[in-house]
Amino acid sequence: MIRYLALLMLAACSAGTPHFRGVPATRVAVNGSVFDVRVRSELAEAVRVNTQYAPRLGPIRDRAALAMAQVSGCPILDVLGDAAVTVGVLGCDRAAGERLLLTAISTPNYECIDYGTYEDAGSDLGYQVFECTPY
Repeated sequence: MIRYLALLMLAACSAGTPHFRGVPATRVAVNGSVFDVRVRSELAEAVRVNTQYAPRLGPIRDRAALAMAQVSGCPILDVLGDAAVTVGVLGCDRAAGERLLLTAISTPNYECIDYGTYEDAGSDLGYQVFECTPY
């Protein structure tokens, strides 16, 4: 019984906040941080799913913005939240397929290399892996 309860609690950790509930997640790794990213209208959410020492948003903020930009295809205008759950404001209208002429916080400052999909042995879970460096 306790094993099932622990499994349920772990599954709930990456389920998404109420606004993003029901939206399928895309798992993305950026520079050692792994996020489940969901996009709904003009917002994106990145839920960090790996264990990592991150006492404040600072070190995780740019990684989350990069993950949200990779999944949404839009620049990220602002990131709010904490080191576990962040929400980003998209800098484009995804429905119209056009970018807004606004300054993004992350994508112009980083160059990312897509290393493809990481497949976990013995599991059907996989996620995209990016290595991003400032330029």
